[in-house]
Amino acid sequence: MSLLVMNDANRRTSLAADFGKTAVLLGGDSSEREISLLSGNAVLAALERRGVDAHAFDPLHKPIQALRSEGFDRVWIALHGPGGEDGAMQGALEWIGMPYTGSGVLASALTMDKLKTKRVVVGAGYAAPEYAVLSKEADLPAALKQIGLPMMVKPASQGSSVGMTKVKAAAELPRAYAEARAIDPTVFAEAFITGDEYTVSILQGEVLPSIRIVPATEFYDYQAKYFRNDTQYFCPSGLEPKDEAELQAAALAAFKVTDCHGWGRVDFMRDRTTRQFYFIEINTTPGMTDHSLVPMAARQAGIDFPELVWRVLETSFSRRRK
Repeated sequence: MSLLVMNDANRRTSLAADFGKTAVLLGGDSSEREISLLSGNAVLAALERRGVDAHAFDPLHKPIQALRSEGFDRVWIALHGPGGEDGAMQGALEWIGMPYTGSGVLASALTMDKLKTKRVVVGAGYAAPEYAVLSKEADLPAALKQIGLPMMVKPASQGSSVGMTKVKAAAELPRAYAEARAIDPTVFAEAFITGDEYTVSILQGEVLPSIRIVPATEFYDYQAKYFRNDTQYFCPSGLEPKDEAELQAAALAAFKVTDCHGWGRVDFMRDRTTRQFYFIEINTTPGMTDHSLVPMAARQAGIDFPELVWRVLETSFSRRRK
């Protein structure tokens, strides 16, 4: 057993050799495997261009213990969804003493569960859409009465909008619930905020420019995120400076209150009438594809993709073998 301990120093380096042999964890067996492969291969190519001794490592095909037996020094986690960003992989890496990028076990497990994350953020005094837990189909009428339409129905534990449905008519709710329940036993309904969607990326304690997202679909779903070319992105988002500052402060606060570390992305909706920002969710291992948002925000801040990938890898320096 070779556990990790945290090192509070925010170490930077200009030498690729300082990283040693680096594994890019990609693929895996979650519903987001396809996206993880796209992200991981983009990260791998960027690290190689910067001279890092980087290699692809797919835990679907190799046991995690092989990271030690094959002489790796650290890990860039590009796994999405359960088994990759829900604390399970982070816990396994802690156990074998393998430094890794991004958030730790607690924050990864918490933020993968949208419902628990919402409770923590709301408990800390920040606004989020009204919600109701759907434990069984008999809960649907009460949720309709409490929240009204339209509403979002979500499985608690998936990323990339997997299993989410926008419900605009009461007759659509049972099917939306069944689809979410097929993915995760914990399902909740959330008031749909009519307005603009924003996302804020965080890198090594710095808040990057916000992005306003205008999907061509009903909401920013799986296809809109990764494959459609008609989704519109605005970065800078067009917010007034005081509103941008308010949004960035809320993002950083949510990131900190959930114990997140290193890098990630915080999503919000802004009510078109009240102009209130509402917290939606946190992603501790955001996508790194050609449609992804963190690279877009980084470019606006003057950070190209290889530099972004390098700086994320630097977050692994905060952990060292005990």
